[in-house]
Amino acid sequence: MAHPVLGLHHVTATVDGAQEDLDFCRGLLGLRLVKKTVNFDNHDVYHFYYGDERGSPGTIWTTFPYAGHGVRRGTQGAGQVVTTAFSVPAGSLDFWAARLAERGVEARRRGRRFGDDVLALTDPSGLDLELVAASGDGRAPWTGIVGAESAIRGLHGVTMMVRRAGPTRELMCGLLGYRVVDETEGRARLAVHEDAPGHFIDLLVAPGAEPAVNGLGTVHHVAMAIAGDDEQLRLREELARLGIQVTPVRDRCYFRSIYFREPGGVLFEVATTRPGFTLDEELAALGRGLELPPWEEPHRRAIEAALPPVSH
Repeated sequence: MAHPVLGLHHVTATVDGAQEDLDFCRGLLGLRLVKKTVNFDNHDVYHFYYGDERGSPGTIWTTFPYAGHGVRRGTQGAGQVVTTAFSVPAGSLDFWAARLAERGVEARRRGRRFGDDVLALTDPSGLDLELVAASGDGRAPWTGIVGAESAIRGLHGVTMMVRRAGPTRELMCGLLGYRVVDETEGRARLAVHEDAPGHFIDLLVAPGAEPAVNGLGTVHHVAMAIAGDDEQLRLREELARLGIQVTPVRDRCYFRSIYFREPGGVLFEVATTRPGFTLDEELAALGRGLELPPWEEPHRRAIEAALPPVSH
């Protein structure tokens, strides 16, 4: 039975400095900081959520800034999301190339992939990112910094590196409801629910790739969106029945999540679309204050003292 995965929910990466990350994601890419909180598994580290005006599923890029915590630098490899792509309007790559160059960020044209022009860049922590000039992406962008004619619409998709495509494709195209919508040598594009930006996962097959090493400058996991708790619980039961180790449901306040590794080793999360980021802040005020989960509020003073000061 295929489950109603709706598309991407978010992508989460481990990065270096908190201020550098804010300056890049908010100041350069023009994403909205929709939530400033802490890593629920390590409250001494920020968790930044970026996205559109309200942090809609499919627009969310999140980071754990681990500078000063002794985390090693990661390396790309098999069993990892190696590239995260953002959707920008068709015809806007010249704007982005100039904007990046002005700020000393090298951008590299990668030609066309599956019909869309691609601009590659690297963030301050060494993460591989892409801007994909996609036609027909009707999502409304956040325009606090970059104008609507060029602003990022949300996630376009991710590229996962695996040694063998078969087992990963079987799970994704079976239980998770994906389908192959395009294919070229060594790469297959899978989509779920819609054949559109925000719904894509590319499988990059690299039989001889070394295993990935998590750390600074690598993607920690990719999350898919699911409508609600009942659907999520049914999916969890099916995963367990197939012998896949899956976590209990975890309360992330703004959504609820389960985690498991697909056969190629990539960490998947499946997150509910509700309640969303206005749970504890008004829409106009998203991202302004440090929001903590209720169980951490008694420790607020100590948490704030341990976190590096940032401005945004």
